[in-house]
Order: sequence, then structure tokens, then C-alpha cells
Amino acid sequence: MTAPEAESIRVPAAARRGPEWRGQAPIVAVVAVGGALGACARYGLALALPTPPGSFPWATFWTNVIGCAVIGVFMVLITDVWAAHRLVRPFFGTGVLGGFTTFSTYAVDIRRLVEADRPGAGLAYLAGTLCAALAAVWLGSVAARRLLLGRQR
Repeated sequence: MTAPEAESIRVPAAARRGPEWRGQAPIVAVVAVGGALGACARYGLALALPTPPGSFPWATFWTNVIGCAVIGVFMVLITDVWAAHRLVRPFFGTGVLGGFTTFSTYAVDIRRLVEADRPGAGLAYLAGTLCAALAAVWLGSVAARRLLLGRQR
């Protein structure tokens, strides 16, 4: 086989990926856009509530609690209230709320509190954030069901 013949049978990399990649591309795009928006909102909250070294990280705490409450409301909206477009959940749930909440910073904040000789505050933050975030998801979903559907649970 000559070089021109070999060149003519090569398949471009994009074509080898197949139709499944093209089907996933819009999802990847909306997650990226949503994540950028969520991360910008988180950054704005961090600027509004700066955390001096060694002090309790209120910005991260409230970011995660608020994000979890919104996740609770959002899940009720897209599962019980209306049939969302297939890109709404990845855009808002994974992208915006995934970019807004920051459980990796939560872990770093715990370490920083411990390193600043505040292990009690680190432990309180560890347990408090977890309990508050779980309660926020539950309260958000219960409130949304009651307000939007009139259900008692």
C-alpha cells in the first residue's frame, strides 16, 4: 500500500469516537458553563465573607449549606413538579451547584483549623457542616414539596 492509499483510509480521531461522544458533548458543555457560574458565585460569597487565618470558615459553611438546600428544592422541582429538559439537571445540578458547593475546601478548612491549634473548632466545623448540609437538603425538599405540591411529609 502506498502512502496516499494509507492516508485515504485513515479515520479522523473525532469519527473514531463515534456518536456517543457527540451525544455527550452538549452535556459536557452545559456542565462546564454551569460549573463556571457556580464557582463565580462561590467566589463572590467568599469575598463577601472573608475568613482570616485560623478563624471559623463561615463562607464555606454557608456556601455548602445554601447549596445543599437548593439541591433539595431542585430535586423536587425536576422529579415531582415538571419534566425538565435533559440538559437542565447536568447544567444546574452538576454544573452550577457542583461549582458552587465546595466540600474540598471544607476538608482543607478543617486541616487549617487543626494546624492553627484549633482542633475543637475543626471538629465542630466537620460535624456541624455535615449535619447542617444534610438538614438543608431535607428541609429544602420538604419545604418545596409543601409549597409546590401541598404534600405533608
